[in-house]
Amino acid sequence: MKTENAKKPDTRSFLSTLAAIAWSFAGLRRRKDFEQDVGRMNPFYVLAAAAIGLAIFICALLIIVNYAVS
Repeated sequence: MKTENAKKPDTRSFLSTLAAIAWSFAGLRRRKDFEQDVGRMNPFYVLAAAAIGLAIFICALLIIVNYAVS
């Protein structure tokens, strides 16, 4: 017999958090998904994902500027 009240994990994994942050950066995050994530994300994972996203953003800007200047 299937259990209807299967427990969901309390926190998201790092890769799951990274995917959620990436979709949020792109502006394609659904409100339903956001509401499910509230309180489930590990703050350290969010900070690490933000640092990774910031590094990628800065590198992309540097590449674009170097291409435009040369």
